[in-house]
Amino acid sequence: MHEIRAQIAANVWQIVAELGTMVAEGDDIAILESMKMEIPVTTPVPGVVRELHVEASQQVAEGDLIALIDES
Repeated sequence: MHEIRAQIAANVWQIVAELGTMVAEGDDIAILESMKMEIPVTTPVPGVVRELHVEASQQVAEGDLIALIDES
């Protein structure tokens, strides 16, 4: 399992990926918003989205877990 974590403190503006879907390297998982800027959260590995740990409108801190990607 590969952990996708927030790079900055921000609000979760949108969840792009859905549980159980296949994602490719570089696909968006979520979009964060900070200071009126949209920051995409992408996966560095291909796989299946197994867990989403955030919801839209939720605040995250730097390092918070956003999703788990199953690479197998």
